[in-house]
Amino acid sequence: MTETTPTVVLVHGAFADASSWNGVIELLEAKGLTLIAPPNPLRGIAIDSAYIASVLEQIPGPVLLVGHSYGGAVITNAATNAANVIGLVYVAAFAPDEGEALGAVAPTSKDSVLNSALVPRQYPTENGDTATEFSIDPAKVRDAFAGDLSDKDIAIIGITQRPISERAFSDVNGPPAWKRLPSWAVVAIGDHAVGTDLARSMAERAGATITEVEGSHVIMISQPQAVTEVIVEALARVGAEAMAGAR
Repeated sequence: MTETTPTVVLVHGAFADASSWNGVIELLEAKGLTLIAPPNPLRGIAIDSAYIASVLEQIPGPVLLVGHSYGGAVITNAATNAANVIGLVYVAAFAPDEGEALGAVAPTSKDSVLNSALVPRQYPTENGDTATEFSIDPAKVRDAFAGDLSDKDIAIIGITQRPISERAFSDVNGPPAWKRLPSWAVVAIGDHAVGTDLARSMAERAGATITEVEGSHVIMISQPQAVTEVIVEALARVGAEAMAGAR
């Protein structure tokens, strides 16, 4: 790979960690690509976006930034002022506009059942107070999150899931990077978390090139080949433009 070949940065979403990209990583690694799958803190839009922005700042050369689910909101904010990000890929993801809070937008989906599956719990903050975070009721993981995975995998998700802070839903989003960057979106037909309808409408608003795939919200796990193909398609375009600009 040359210095102008984009690094692919994969940002996971809520209730997950970077291992949710394992199938996609395996396929992209086979193509000799440079990949980073950083941890998403899941503590709120402001905190998480600042963290991912710091990761981007330390990557030499151009970046194709990919986000799943809540990770889509994070990349939308993290890439706003990141000069090296040259494209965005949304995977069953939120793509919010400036001034929107996910907690206000998410309930507008008629396809999502996630809110009814969430369990609130308390966690301590650095100043000695407490805050609220959410997990998915393990009994509802299939219906709300991962309907096309095996019983074994669904059980593992229920046990190992990482809770997300309420601030992820109440923080107001800033100027979206999709207003200045080319975007692609994988819309999962059976997405009951973000909601197929909301993921589609947000992708359309962002002017993204949309690919619809049969599968659940965790489409990168159940259909890694389809997701990889969209990333490669995006990479072909932004990579060619990066190389042309370096000449």
